[in-house]
Amino acid sequence: MKKIVAINASPRFNRNTGTLVREAAKGAESVGAEIEIIDLYRLEKFTGCVSCFGCKLPENPGKCICKDGLYPVLEKIRNADGIIIGTPNFLGNVSAGFHALYERLIFQKISYKTEPKNYCERKIPVLFIMTSNVSEDFYSRIGYDKMLENYKNSLDSMVGPTKIMVCGDTLQVDDYEKYGWSVFDPDAKKLRHEKVFPQEKQKAFLLGAELAE
Repeated sequence: MKKIVAINASPRFNRNTGTLVREAAKGAESVGAEIEIIDLYRLEKFTGCVSCFGCKLPENPGKCICKDGLYPVLEKIRNADGIIIGTPNFLGNVSAGFHALYERLIFQKISYKTEPKNYCERKIPVLFIMTSNVSEDFYSRIGYDKMLENYKNSLDSMVGPTKIMVCGDTLQVDDYEKYGWSVFDPDAKKLRHEKVFPQEKQKAFLLGAELAE
């Protein structure tokens, strides 16, 4: 049985990102995978890479030794057969929680040697989900596609073959009037969430199943 780790890197657990991560996990489970879902923002305190270089020592090659809230997550990934990870787009990038995990996940694999070039001994598939307020159509216009490409290239190299799913034009809150957000059309946002978001959930489900097959 394949083990899949599904990680929600959003501080909101059951909104757009968390929902899609869980749908992808259900897809993986539907083809027989064993699933563990992790909400990063529920973990004990953690940081990004602290540059201790412990992962470069002969006794710990390719293994992060910083024992905080992310340490057990990295261990679970090390023993997994695939990863599902989702993040909201915050200010044109990933969430702080995602980036902390990304630093720790990638840097531990860099060897700084001619041989081996890295410590990635076993590659596993990755499904990277990003949600955002702006539509997917804007990604190429404002450079978000390049940002995602950079993450994909690193994950491809140091973790395994990575597929990206973008879900844009999301419903951020249920009551837009509460915040006085006049640049949005709340009715259009809600209608899209009712009509299109279920399709996005199905897409995530199918991608999760594909990852685990």
